[in-house]
Amino acid sequence: MLATTAGLAIAMLLAMLDNMIVAPALPTILGDLGGLNHLAWVTTGYILASTVATPIWGKLGDLLGRRITFITSIAIFLIGSVLCGMSQNMAELVGFRALQGLGAGGLMVGVMAILAEIVPPRERGKYQGVMMAVMPAAMIGGPLVGGFITDHLNWRWAFYVNLPLGVVALAVCWFTLAKLPRGTGKARIDWTGSALLTTWITALVLITSWGGTEYDWSSPQILGLAALTVAAFIAFVVVERRAAEPIMPLTVFRNRNFTLAGTLSFIVGFAMFGGMTFLPQFQQFVQGASATNSGLLLMPMMVSMMVTSLAGGALISRTGHYRVLPIVGTVLMAAGLALFATMGTDTSKTVTALYMVVLGLGMGCLMQTTMLIAQNSAPLRDIGAATGAATFLRNMGGSLGVSILGSIYAHTLTGSITSNAGVAATGDAGDSAARMTPELLRSLPEAARHLFQQAVTDGVGAVFTWAAIIAAAGLLVALAIRHVPLRGFAADKDQPQDAGDTPAEAKAPVTA
Repeated sequence: MLATTAGLAIAMLLAMLDNMIVAPALPTILGDLGGLNHLAWVTTGYILASTVATPIWGKLGDLLGRRITFITSIAIFLIGSVLCGMSQNMAELVGFRALQGLGAGGLMVGVMAILAEIVPPRERGKYQGVMMAVMPAAMIGGPLVGGFITDHLNWRWAFYVNLPLGVVALAVCWFTLAKLPRGTGKARIDWTGSALLTTWITALVLITSWGGTEYDWSSPQILGLAALTVAAFIAFVVVERRAAEPIMPLTVFRNRNFTLAGTLSFIVGFAMFGGMTFLPQFQQFVQGASATNSGLLLMPMMVSMMVTSLAGGALISRTGHYRVLPIVGTVLMAAGLALFATMGTDTSKTVTALYMVVLGLGMGCLMQTTMLIAQNSAPLRDIGAATGAATFLRNMGGSLGVSILGSIYAHTLTGSITSNAGVAATGDAGDSAARMTPELLRSLPEAARHLFQQAVTDGVGAVFTWAAIIAAAGLLVALAIRHVPLRGFAADKDQPQDAGDTPAEAKAPVTA
């Protein structure tokens, strides 16, 4: 079991580490390949592809078996990494990043689905806690590794570095997962549902990315994308209700706890990933941290998150109770985000670190608990699809959070500069905010520098205010979750726990 866990942890590290390593290299990549208008899509293409692919990989695992689909996803991810490193222009890089994202979607859902198949739910918490503890290592080590590679090697090694880890993960999983069930062997893939899912998700992300920036909200492009989103979503629901093997079985949403856990996963993704994306802006522009050191400054949040993730998993394994964790987690997450919203230009790094601890404690309570609740609410035959749906919702929340909160940040920042530009006695304050870098900021006169720092503070404050509001709404969802006893053994027969028509949940005591 130790070797299996190690292989799964390495695979999870691959998926989470990639964006963290690539981020410090992006300015150098842009200078080498050009194509400023495609820069955002280097990240968006990866996230979007992994989000769309997640439920597809989950269903493929149900049909074909976990081992073959998981190993295939690792291989696709590694092929995408090699091709990214070989890219000659930004269009190629964006396309190959999307290929990487397809593989990454299988890595994330595969790890959780395999754990669900080999570990009883009561013991699963501590193993999922270990997997969630990989995130702090990725978020702290990623920027450091990426910065070192960019400064001392070549940006292409930011992608090639995945190869040794991937080969180890392939070898370990090939041998240790050999005893996993082979699946039904009847690969009836819902390609129509997959295409419709891809269509409405892509259109929705484009709306949140382009609305108010590339195009006006009332422009034909945005209105057309909105109509496409609604039409494709309705068609997707109709197709999934009739499909023999739906890519995302809508029946899992009939279960009260699954729907609530999925909703909470979406809110967590929106508030956490959306909000945390912009904290480095404050650290670098206002507090003067370097790009590499900003990764180290996240350590208080990551360590506290890791501690509560591991402790929460152990608590669930020992007591079998989990309901209190999402409640406490949402309270702490909302409190941490609200504290960040109060930051000013004079906020010290020590105070910021204390805010990070609060937020990290909340995130640690939520990350693996919501997945555990979702998995425990689905019959074993649908565990892969349920895991994929829950992961999809979290990633979707993160994608929309980055897009929507990014628009809020940009609008607030430029509005602050416009309204306060009169206080600067120099024309340097009129430099485009989009072109500003920490190095350029340090070269500006003090008045212009203070003007931009105040604008960044206003923008980050608006982002965290909205993120805190969204997180506070998650408390209502968390309070509605019922305690349903965890299945005792992973090998149990299907135990459908549909709140509407099964005795398993109807007879279960609702406790904390």
